[in-house]
Amino acid sequence: MAAVIPNATPSTALPGLARALLQAGRLSAPQADALHKKAGNDKQAFIDVLLASGAIDARALALFCSETFAYPLLDLHSVNLEALPPKVVDHRLMQSQRVVPLSKRGNKMSVAISDPTNIQALDQIKFQTESSVEPVIVAHDALLNLLAALNKNTEQSINDMIGDEQDIQFAEEDSAAAAPEAGANDVEDAPIVRFLNKMLMDAVNMGASDLHFEPFEKFYRIRFRVDGVLMEHAQPPISIKEKLVSRIKVLAKLDISEKRVPQDGRMRLIVSPTKTIDLRISTLPTLFGEKTVMRILDATQAQMGIDALGYDPDQKELLLDAIQRPYGMVLVTGPTGSGKTVSLYTCLNVINKPGINISTAEDPAEINLPGVNQVNVNDKAGLTFPVALKSFLRQDPDIIMVGEIRDLETADIAIKAAQTGHMVFSTLHTNDAPSTLTRLMNMGVAPFNIASSVILITAQRLARRLCSCKQAVEISDELLLKAGFRADELDGSWKPYGPIGCERCNGGGYKGRVGIYQIMPITPAIEALILANGNAMQIATQSESEGVKSLRKSGLVKVRNGLTSLEEVLGCTNE
Repeated sequence: MAAVIPNATPSTALPGLARALLQAGRLSAPQADALHKKAGNDKQAFIDVLLASGAIDARALALFCSETFAYPLLDLHSVNLEALPPKVVDHRLMQSQRVVPLSKRGNKMSVAISDPTNIQALDQIKFQTESSVEPVIVAHDALLNLLAALNKNTEQSINDMIGDEQDIQFAEEDSAAAAPEAGANDVEDAPIVRFLNKMLMDAVNMGASDLHFEPFEKFYRIRFRVDGVLMEHAQPPISIKEKLVSRIKVLAKLDISEKRVPQDGRMRLIVSPTKTIDLRISTLPTLFGEKTVMRILDATQAQMGIDALGYDPDQKELLLDAIQRPYGMVLVTGPTGSGKTVSLYTCLNVINKPGINISTAEDPAEINLPGVNQVNVNDKAGLTFPVALKSFLRQDPDIIMVGEIRDLETADIAIKAAQTGHMVFSTLHTNDAPSTLTRLMNMGVAPFNIASSVILITAQRLARRLCSCKQAVEISDELLLKAGFRADELDGSWKPYGPIGCERCNGGGYKGRVGIYQIMPITPAIEALILANGNAMQIATQSESEGVKSLRKSGLVKVRNGLTSLEEVLGCTNE
C-alpha cells in the first residue's frame, strides 16, 4: 500500500493505534478522524472499526504493530489451549481487555495482544499479577477466536457442574428486575445464573444452613454447612468469582460497585408455590476477592412445634410452665449456631395468640413470624436495643423478645420490663445455665434484680442425629464411665449406636440434628445463692441437687436413646 501524505490536521484525541497508522502514512487524516468518530458513536473499540472498514486487514495490522513497536509477532494458530498457563489472569479481564497470557517465567509474563497501544490492559494485568508484562503481537481475528474458545471452555465446565437446569424463582421485591440498572450487564450471564440456582437448590435439598463462596489465589470453592459441619460442595472456575458475587449482590440489592467494605442484605427464594425461604447475605473483602456467605432462614423451623426440638419430657414441662407465666424473664444461652433463635421462636409460636401483643428487637430478624411485631436493630440509625426496648414499653406489650443482651443498659431495661408485668425472652452467650447468672452479675446487674426477674434459664447445644442406618457399637464400660454414665446405668439393657453411612445421609452416618438442653428454673434456694453473690460452681451444685441435668448428662440421655453417638456428645459438651 502506497504511503499517503495527510493533507489535514488530525484530531488531537486520536487513539494511539490511529495516530501510529496516520504517522506511518497507512491512514489519511480524514480516514483516521472518521474511523475514530464512528468508534465513539458505535461504542466500539477503534481496532474493530478499523478492520471492519477494510482499510487494513488483521494480518497486515499485526505485522505493522510488530515492526512499529518492536514487539515479537506470533501466529496464534500454533498455540495449544491446554498449554496456556491456567488461572493467572482473571477470565473477565481477559475478555474485556482482549488479552491472553501465553506463558509465565518467574516474574515475567508473555501476553498476546492485538493493539499494543492499549496501555490500560497491560497495566491492569501487571497490577493483578504483580508481574512484568511482555507484549506479543497477534492478529486481531485470531485473538478473538482464542478468547471465544477459552470462554466456551469456561462455560462448558460450569454447565458440566450444573447438569439439568433448575426451576427456581426469587420473590419480586428482591429480584434482579427490581435492582438498579447500574452494572446489570455484568451479571446477565446465563451460565452464572443457572450455576447459582443450582447451588441454592442443592443447599435447600441437602438441608444446609449456610453457603460459603470463597475466593483464593489459585482456586475458588463453595462450601455448605450441613448439620453444623462445613463440607466442600464445588470448585467452579476461578474466573467466575466476580460475576457470581455480582449476581448475588444484584439479587440482594447490594452495591455491586462497592468491593472495599462488607455489605449485608437479604433475598427471598421461592422453592415451591407453598414454600419460600429467606436468605441473609453477607459479603467480606478478602485478599483474593469478596467472600460471600448466604444463611438460609427457614421460617418453617419455628413452626415445627416444641416436641420436634428434642426436649426431655421433664424439661419440656418446665419450659412450657415458665413461658406461660404472666411476667418474668426466660434466657436462652449457648454459642453461635446452637439453635437459640429457633428455640425462642418456637416458644413465641406456642404463645402467639390474637389476644397477646408480642414485640421483638433483633439484629437482624431472621425468621418472619406472622402476628409478631418484629424490629430490626440499626445501630447506625440510632435504633439500638435499649432504644427499641424503651419504645416497646410504650406500645402496651405483653411479651418482649430481645435478640441478645449485650450490655448493662439493655440488661437493665429488660429486667425492669420483667419486673413490671411483662414476659421477656432473650439470649446470652455463655457456656451453661449457671454461668449465665454470674455473667449478668459481671455485666453490673444487681443480684436482687436478677433474683426477682429471671425465672428460668435454658442452655443448649446441637448434636448431629444418627441416620436410620446406625448400628450398635462396642464401647468399653471404662470409657462410658469416664464419659459420665453411672455404674448402675451400664446394666446391659441398652447399647450405644454409631454412624455407618448410606445414600440417605450421603455416607456420613448423620441426618439432621437434635438439641441437648440444660433447663434450670430459678428456685428459692438458687435465689438465695444469687443474693449471696454465689459463683457459677455453687449455683451448678445447687441446681444439680434439685435434679437439673447438666448439658453432658442430657447428652448422655440422647446417647442411651440411640439418637446420637457418644463422640458427638463428647464433642459438643464439657463436664
